[in-house]
Amino acid sequence: MRRCVVCGKGPSVGYEVSHANNRTRRRWYPNLQRVRVVLNGQTRRVRVCTACLSAGKVEKAR
Repeated sequence: MRRCVVCGKGPSVGYEVSHANNRTRRRWYPNLQRVRVVLNGQTRRVRVCTACLSAGKVEKAR
């Protein structure tokens, strides 16, 4: 599942618009990284977006 476990950020949807203004549906996926973090005292491997990683919202496991 493409969703950040910290902030819940998931895919957003919209249109891909060609030069002739033809519109087709598309999705933008968040930049998720699999990292080892400490959650509730346990080390788990979860998917976290890079915005949460750079903001320091997760405690990485050592």
